[in-house]
Amino acid sequence: MNDDTPPGPDLWASVDALWEWLESSTPIEGPEGLLLRILKLNEEVGEVAEAVIGVTGHNPRKGVTHTWDDVQSELCDVAVTALMVLRTLTPEAREVFTRHLARVTERSRATRCGRRFPADSP
Repeated sequence: MNDDTPPGPDLWASVDALWEWLESSTPIEGPEGLLLRILKLNEEVGEVAEAVIGVTGHNPRKGVTHTWDDVQSELCDVAVTALMVLRTLTPEAREVFTRHLARVTERSRATRCGRRFPADSP
């Protein structure tokens, strides 16, 4: 990010706003609605795979159909969808995610060259 890049929207304010919009327009509520949001996450992951196959031309029938920008966009959709599901599960999504990220970060610091230190063993 250079000095000319304007600041983006606050992540968690955006998550809350998107979640409120989603909640107000969802056709199916309750446990079934939650399950459908989780399935939506799987759909988005599939779109990442489709874009990667498309950027590499792995499907000879279709050839190259996507760009790496498409892959980036699909990955962003996965992240947004995952945050929507997390926010659906708990209004404390920010805190839950922050704690989890701290644990993952700490674990990664304790690992060097793929080896775990004895204190980090399960």
